[in-house]
Amino acid sequence: MDWLFTSVERLQAFTPSFCPRPNCPEHRRTSRGFRFRDHGSYRLKNGRTVKRFRCTTCRSSFSLKAFSLSYYLKRPELLRPIAAGLQAGSAHRQLARTLGCAPSTVTRQAARIGRHCMLLHERALHSMDTAPPEPIVFDHFETFEFTQDLPFGVATAVGADSWFVYAIDPAPHRRAGRRSPAQQKRLRSRPRREHHGGYTGSAFRTFRRLLSIRAQGSPLRLIVDDHPAYRAARARLAELDRPQLEVHPNPLRGPKGSARSAIARARDRAMFPVDLLHGLIRHSTAAHKREGIAFGRRLNALMERLYVFLAWRNFIKGRSERKPDPETPAMRLGLCDRPWNWRELLARRLFPAREGLAGVGLELYRREWTTPVLPRNRRHDLKLAY
Repeated sequence: MDWLFTSVERLQAFTPSFCPRPNCPEHRRTSRGFRFRDHGSYRLKNGRTVKRFRCTTCRSSFSLKAFSLSYYLKRPELLRPIAAGLQAGSAHRQLARTLGCAPSTVTRQAARIGRHCMLLHERALHSMDTAPPEPIVFDHFETFEFTQDLPFGVATAVGADSWFVYAIDPAPHRRAGRRSPAQQKRLRSRPRREHHGGYTGSAFRTFRRLLSIRAQGSPLRLIVDDHPAYRAARARLAELDRPQLEVHPNPLRGPKGSARSAIARARDRAMFPVDLLHGLIRHSTAAHKREGIAFGRRLNALMERLYVFLAWRNFIKGRSERKPDPETPAMRLGLCDRPWNWRELLARRLFPAREGLAGVGLELYRREWTTPVLPRNRRHDLKLAY
């Protein structure tokens, strides 16, 4: 995968290869030949000089910082510790106390890092000519937004051999289980939430995404449990595109400490990559721990944090710590030749129009999936800032 590991600010001789303005015809340029002129420079408070340029097509001016992830930030030095802290299980207020900033600063920068990781994941998928012919282990991760009255699942597609996380997709759904009269009354008073197809819609969108990166003519093999939504999503696809499902039902478990049945052992072996991923999410992110006071208020914000986790899992963390195995899932697929670190992962700014972000990914990037119980759902519709 083509990636610049050195931060843009540290490059001695930087030359832009496209215009950063989204409405400029030169913004989507992929080949050399972008025409620009030097347009002076300005000096930062730390004494560093930042060069400026002018696009000869749209006549707009921009600086070197327009290609940096720290564009428009007052405290760019917080990006890396916030990203590492989020992945280490710290909540926003804990990070704010440690770094000496406001909790709102952590929240805004966490959202920026999440959007960056969305685009990085999209670039990684586009860098694959075709996905390797490995089975994909598929299941939903259960969590909630704002309150347990508003649960949603997250479709997770993990390579059976590489353990690379190919896709995640949200699936809002109704609260299940028994409810007391008080809980039922509270649920009826909540504003209606759009479910976007629930489990079936989420599985259908993920299956289509996986079909788009498979080798031409090769079948898509999925290892799943016996959730009825997966068969329903498969039936919605064209007959030639329907994936092969290897179904492992979730057997009833005995008392704690009792021996597992042969069916249970077979299910756990087959579903291990996705079960491991779900365990890592519970362990590594504050909002998804079983017991704790940290929780996400918006589905959009929770998905942004999960994309940060996804980038860490694919590019930074080794496949296994017990062996230990420093090889990352991205290395197993040939996307990179060594593990990355947070400095390298946040080295450059990515643009949604250039990465081909579309569908649910673009909706999440723009924060268009709202949480109706909140009085305000702020969208991401900035024009120049990131």
